[in-house]
Amino acid sequence: MSSPIRDHVFRLLAEDPYAAHLGIRVVEAGEAAVTVAMDVQPFHRNFLGGVHGGAVFSLADAALSLISNAPGPRAVAIDTHLVLTGSAEVGETLTAVAEETSRGRTLATYRITVRREDGRVVGVFTGTVFIQS
Repeated sequence: MSSPIRDHVFRLLAEDPYAAHLGIRVVEAGEAAVTVAMDVQPFHRNFLGGVHGGAVFSLADAALSLISNAPGPRAVAIDTHLVLTGSAEVGETLTAVAEETSRGRTLATYRITVRREDGRVVGVFTGTVFIQS
């Protein structure tokens, strides 16, 4: 089902070449939450063979960018933090669900949970954005 926010989120992601390179895609988008996913590929691995923390961060950061910019005006990250709590392997799909925890006139904060297909949490990400007027 189409909505202005959903359509805007899809347009934003379509204009992000880095996210496209990583294989990040929108699963769901609405006013309350944005969900993105990424299939772990061989190039996402670190030297230990698991998914690179930077790939998990990038997935969560994409979710932050999309949810914070979905309603407009432009929002840019000013603080982010990722806690890695699990691992993932090539062939698994990671899903990041972004939810708003607070939004004021100039600042907003979000929590993004990254999970594997089996539901195990791989990372918990928090991000604060500056809302430009």
